[in-house]
Amino acid sequence: MDKKHQDLNKGLLPRHVQFIALAGMIGTGIFKGSSDTLNIAGPSVIVAYLIGGLLLFIIMAALGELALAYPNNNVQHLVNRAFGFQISFLVGWLYWINWIIVTVVELLAAGSFLQFWLPQTPLWLLSLICAVIIIGINLFQVKYYGELEFWFASVKIIALTAFIVLGFLLLLGVIPSDIHNPMSNYTAHGGFFPHGIGGTFSAFLVVMFSYGGAELIGVAVTETKNAEKVLPKIIKSAVWRVVIFYIFPILIICGIMPWNKVTGEESPFVQVFSVTGLPGAAHIMNFVLLTAVLSAANSGIYATSRTLFSMAQSGVAPAGLAKISRKGIPVVGIILTSLCILIGVFLAYLTPSEVISYLMTIPGFTVMLLWMSICAAQLKLRPHYLNQPSFKVKWFPYTTWFAIIALGVIFIGFLFNPNNITGTTVSLITIGLLILFSFITRKTNTATV
Repeated sequence: MDKKHQDLNKGLLPRHVQFIALAGMIGTGIFKGSSDTLNIAGPSVIVAYLIGGLLLFIIMAALGELALAYPNNNVQHLVNRAFGFQISFLVGWLYWINWIIVTVVELLAAGSFLQFWLPQTPLWLLSLICAVIIIGINLFQVKYYGELEFWFASVKIIALTAFIVLGFLLLLGVIPSDIHNPMSNYTAHGGFFPHGIGGTFSAFLVVMFSYGGAELIGVAVTETKNAEKVLPKIIKSAVWRVVIFYIFPILIICGIMPWNKVTGEESPFVQVFSVTGLPGAAHIMNFVLLTAVLSAANSGIYATSRTLFSMAQSGVAPAGLAKISRKGIPVVGIILTSLCILIGVFLAYLTPSEVISYLMTIPGFTVMLLWMSICAAQLKLRPHYLNQPSFKVKWFPYTTWFAIIALGVIFIGFLFNPNNITGTTVSLITIGLLILFSFITRKTNTATV
């Protein structure tokens, strides 16, 4: 395994890894998915994002501890080390499927943002063009991917910062606008909890989808220079930045416009600028949103190809997927990922109006399962560390158990929620098939040996 790890080009710098994680988290979930969460929970969705942020911090801390205790092991390797072949098979393929769906969602969102300027062009064609561009980027050396991702992510972080500053100036009346008494929007239109606590709870699935991507640090660690030194700092800064970039924008959107006026036909961010009447601002924001989702899709292709590579190393995926190019890129994994993404774009051709909403529910389930597996791996492996990492989860094991139980409650709650019947059915069928395949693959490997 060590030799194969050396084959992957260690071309990612600390700033690349930090922005790769941010890029994976700041995408469709906030820019487009926020319209869904606002419709489900109203202003109280802020509570869901705060609780989700706390869980995110625990998962990231556990992942950082494991990555330092077992250098050159990514998420899939760590789960394999903790629980063996079958659990590793299930988690690895679930994670790959998760990122395939996320990448398709991001590309469909990119197509929908392009429709802001090209309303007559079909969604599938615009999404296909975006897919071809992003796949091409991932065929370069990883350092070029990291550099492009750094600038991709920089654009949306700068834009979100500008949105936050501009939004607060509008709310405080420093910048004149047509908004009257913005603070009343937090409690009017049904109150802060217009759909009760149940509405807030129901928003968690999209919130989990939104925060999914943080664990990408655990994928990129095998291609990062000096990972042991920089990883703890990257994790701490990534968590608080993401919470800020989710909570503040939602506060601003709820203050500037009534939550029940968020249509979902376009991003709430574009709607806010359209409502304010600022000339050209909606076009600028739409460009930023396009950059943001392309960035997240870029991270998705990176995640899927590296996950296939590590699964091939562990024997839970065909050995051919471990093949790399002379540039140190897992080219076979990228090709397989690309084919699946094209199938996803074809789904948009079949059902352009529903496909994004349907697809966004499924990664929420898979992200929760992945996060629970990270916490469970930490519980299992900590007594067996050969070298004690410099960075550890505080108040262990209580914080880790809290995260597992909280995620488990959210997961079970959504299994029995009739509004999530499509996502639940698809997720359970997928998990059932993967469990079946894990037994078949295990027997085949045993017979071969």
